[in-house]
Parts: sequence; C-alpha cells; structure tokens
Amino acid sequence: MCGRFVITSAPAALRQLFGYIEQPNFPSRYNVAPTQPIPVVLLENGARHFRLMRWGLLPSWVKDPKGFTLLINARSETVLEKPAFKNAIRRRRGLIPADGYYEWKAEGGRKQPFFIHRADSEPLGFAAVFETWVGPNGEELDTVAIVTAAAGEDLAALHDRVPVTISPRDFERWLDSRGDDVDAVLPLMSTPRIGEFAWHPVSTRVNRVANDDDQLVLPISAEEMEAEAEAAKPKKAARKVAASSSDDGQRSLF
Repeated sequence: MCGRFVITSAPAALRQLFGYIEQPNFPSRYNVAPTQPIPVVLLENGARHFRLMRWGLLPSWVKDPKGFTLLINARSETVLEKPAFKNAIRRRRGLIPADGYYEWKAEGGRKQPFFIHRADSEPLGFAAVFETWVGPNGEELDTVAIVTAAAGEDLAALHDRVPVTISPRDFERWLDSRGDDVDAVLPLMSTPRIGEFAWHPVSTRVNRVANDDDQLVLPISAEEMEAEAEAAKPKKAARKVAASSSDDGQRSLF
C-alpha cells in the first residue's frame, strides 16, 4: 500500500512536467498523510488542471462519511469490480505528483521505515481515481485514492504492494476518460520495472505525522537504526523504595 508520500520538486517544475494550466505555489512536503489535501492533476474540458483533494476516497453513494472506511488505495486487480471504484476508474482518473513515498518493513519485532524514490531521482505521477462526494446539505468534497499493484521482485523485499506510477509519455492516455473506455489504460496499471526505484532506511520520526521536514528522507546508518530501536523499547518500571524517616515520606530528588 501507499500510506505516506513526499512532494519536494519546485511547483514550476511539476507544472511543466504535468502540463496543468494553474500556477499554484506550495511548500515542500516530506510527510503527506491520509485525510490531508493533496494535489491531483485531472483532464477537464480538454485541458489539464491542478486541484486539491482529500486523500481518502468517498464514493458518491455514501450517506454518512463518519461510518465509512477510509479508502486511501485502490487495488488495480479489483478496481473495475469494487463498487467504490468501478465508476471512477472509467470516468475520473487523475495523477498525483510526488517525489517518493515511505514503506515500513518488519525487522526484529519493529517496523523500519524506508524512503522509496525513482533511481534517477525524477518526480513521478501516482495513478489515482477520484470522486466528488455531495453531502445532505449540498456540500461538496473532492476525494481521491492511489491505485496500487503487486510489487515486483525487488520492491517486494519491503512490501507486497506498490503505488502504480504513470510514465510522462502515458499521462494523456491515463487522464483521458472521455470515451468511457478503460481497456486502453489497463496495461498502465502495472508493476514498476526492476531497478526503476531505489530506497534506503530513514528515521522512525516519519511515524509521527506532525514531523514534516527534510531530515525525514535522509538515510540513517545501522548504528542510528539500533539506537532508535533501543529507545523504542518499553522502559522497566522503577522499583518502589520505602520512604526513609529522614524525608518525612517524600522522595528525595538526589
């Protein structure tokens, strides 16, 4: 799955790559998380547009979003069948600009985070499907989910799922849903080529959504990983010591 990602490329560079009309100016984000507004590129009236949407798709038929599961990912193998996604994959496909994402691997009884990015360090576009949910009072909320696929031989060492990434040469094909024909985009929902992505371990500081700085994507050493693992171990409770007569029942600080 994909549960956190990174956007660090300059807004102007992303605008040139994805070709949308708007000129948004936004800061680098190093720990984008579900339920947050994220940039989505879509095709509307023959032109590409930039729009912010909530990460976590809400199908239009949902009555009460509070009781509905947060859908941050859509599996490519079942996206044509699942009621939550089958209309969106035909009519509402988008691209999410990113520069990498995080995945967690179980190691030694704990989960070690890794930062995953293109081996050539170029930006990437996650395949996405979106829906506009309309509430009982007419309020509208644009929501989106990232399409995932089975991991290839290399990335499977970290997790069995990966976000589907669309090559720039295929942006137009993925975004164009005017014909309601999904067959043309089925081959695009594939696993990345072996060697296309690289990764390295990062600090467990990324586990906390409030942390959002450039230090999160830096590689950490084996010694730093060990120190974080040691710090995460539960502390033993201090042994209760009987009060001495010299402190009148209060604990001495020294």
